[in-house]
Amino acid sequence: MTNFVEELRWRGLLHDIMPDTEAHLLEHATAGYIGFDPTADSLHIGSLVQILILKHFQNAGHKPIALVGGATGMVGDPSGKSAERNLLDEASLQKNIEGVKAQLSRFLDFNSSENPAELVNNFDWMKDISLIDFVRDTGKHITVNYMMAKDSVKKRLSSESKVGMSFTEFTYQLFQGYDFYHLYKEMDCKLQMGGSDQWGNITTGTELIRRKAQGKAYAITVPLVTKADGTKFGKTEGGNVWLDANRTSPYKFYQYWLNASDEDAEKYIKIFTFLDKEAIEALIIEHRETPHLRLLQKKIGEEVTIMTHGQEAFDNAIKASQILFGKSTSEDLKSLDEQTFLDIFEGVPQASVSKEDIDNGLDMIGALAAKTGFLNSNGEARRALKENAISVNKEKVKEDFVISTSDIIANAYVLLQRGKKNYFLLKIA
Repeated sequence: MTNFVEELRWRGLLHDIMPDTEAHLLEHATAGYIGFDPTADSLHIGSLVQILILKHFQNAGHKPIALVGGATGMVGDPSGKSAERNLLDEASLQKNIEGVKAQLSRFLDFNSSENPAELVNNFDWMKDISLIDFVRDTGKHITVNYMMAKDSVKKRLSSESKVGMSFTEFTYQLFQGYDFYHLYKEMDCKLQMGGSDQWGNITTGTELIRRKAQGKAYAITVPLVTKADGTKFGKTEGGNVWLDANRTSPYKFYQYWLNASDEDAEKYIKIFTFLDKEAIEALIIEHRETPHLRLLQKKIGEEVTIMTHGQEAFDNAIKASQILFGKSTSEDLKSLDEQTFLDIFEGVPQASVSKEDIDNGLDMIGALAAKTGFLNSNGEARRALKENAISVNKEKVKEDFVISTSDIIANAYVLLQRGKKNYFLLKIA
């Protein structure tokens, strides 16, 4: 075993730790868990920190347990929330749980001979417990005073909060505490980890284990990732950055990391990669000497994209990036799937032309002006063609060029270009 806590410490991933936790982990191979809330059928990069914590935990020789909250997802965690969220029905939750499970399987080793990861769903043990049994056997061990003292409760009950807190949300920490108790009893799980906003919920679990099982359990939390400019980590103008390629394409996923500020990149390289300390320190020094090369951002993008989507998706993301910012060919364009193609040329003006026009061969004057309005007039189109300023699918063309079915990208598009940066899409309707 290696020192898991020290690994978190130098990476800037240690926020709170219960006394004796580090010593226990150095002496004992331990089962530890993190809970994932199935509010969608995909996790986003805000959850990536927790996934990587479990991976570090497994790498250090311990047994990681990923808990999917099929039961607690029906209740809703108030931690860090200013209002109660909409509760999901069982069918939606089941769909979400399957999606989350599939994603976790890409990061954790479930087939290790020594410390395989395990997936559990708290609905499996909560579904058969009656309210009377839960109140009598679990509720009596935790006082209301203890629960009221938690920050997640106090903030919602403060005078600043206009919405208050429902009984449903108030019970959440008791449900999460029971999860820890159940895993302690059934799987000898002695550690719970999570974001810093989970400290209150986690320590309710350690307290329940102490009072109900006369046992000792441990807790670790990690800082919530923030951005230096104050904007929310993991968000773009288009919303969340998801781990599911159907929600956020690998190209956009890679671009998110590529666009990180230098200050954030120095933090992210430690949090989101498994590079060792020496490699990271060398990269940071090299980056500071040549910041314009964006070495840190590129390395983070490479590591995280490959980890999340695989080598081929990363290679395609690089190829897609070069289409806008480097030299590329029509063959490069035609190798892109439709979503990546549209992501690259998001916001580019477009016009529709009929499939019949393409089948019959669309002349360049029609493509540039008469049928599309890309350029203002047929005369302007002719001048641009004579100046050798027009490209079709990144390749220069003359006035006698005819656009045909062989030029169609992703079954639906042709890319026109005037000069270096003036793009236009023909959509084949």
